[in-house]
Amino acid sequence: MSLLREISKMIDHSILHPTITDEILRKECEVAKKYDVASVCVKPYMVAKAVEYLKDTNVLVGCVIGFPAGNSKEEVKVFETIEACKDGAVEIDMVINIGKALQGDWEYVENEIRLVTDACHANGAIVKVIFETDYVTEESDIIRLCEICTKVKADYVKTSTGFGFVKQQNGDYNYTGATIRTLELMKRSIGPGVKVKAAGGVRTLDQVLAVKEAGCTRTGATATGAIMEEAMKRFGR
Repeated sequence: MSLLREISKMIDHSILHPTITDEILRKECEVAKKYDVASVCVKPYMVAKAVEYLKDTNVLVGCVIGFPAGNSKEEVKVFETIEACKDGAVEIDMVINIGKALQGDWEYVENEIRLVTDACHANGAIVKVIFETDYVTEESDIIRLCEICTKVKADYVKTSTGFGFVKQQNGDYNYTGATIRTLELMKRSIGPGVKVKAAGGVRTLDQVLAVKEAGCTRTGATATGAIMEEAMKRFGR
């Protein structure tokens, strides 16, 4: 596989902003199709339309669950997962219950991840478990989450939603998203059956190459067009 294709097949093209309309979804699916990325990542009600727009392509359709704050009950996350799979999603990006992780209720967190993972696998989908590392910042907690995901046979661990906004000293809200240090920690802490997805703040080709070097096989991106155009200039079509 050429480096250019490796890069395109790392990208999950994110179509998740609250203001996205059906027409924007259609246009963004065209972007995903043009660059033959790995997948689109869409909101639950958009799955069926995304599947329609991307039929007869190699671009997969993924769906977020419990997004972006992870606050839904376990049963609701499982229901969302099954419904998304019925609509044609073959990849599920779930947000953990962040508060439960921060308070160390690992029994709850493990059960939740297991339930969604089992629902995904029973319905022909893979699961990516979002830790939201702007909130879950302690290395010991990240390691524990990686161990849980390995234990329950999740397919991917993932850093962020891209919406984990933290209040800054000047009063503004922003997020860091994926960092190389966190990605390398996650890579070291997972078992051989689990992969790593970077998400949040990966906006340039150099950042994609950096997370690839850190061990990621997928990355979320909204700047897919700019990334791929730069990749074609640098590595050829």
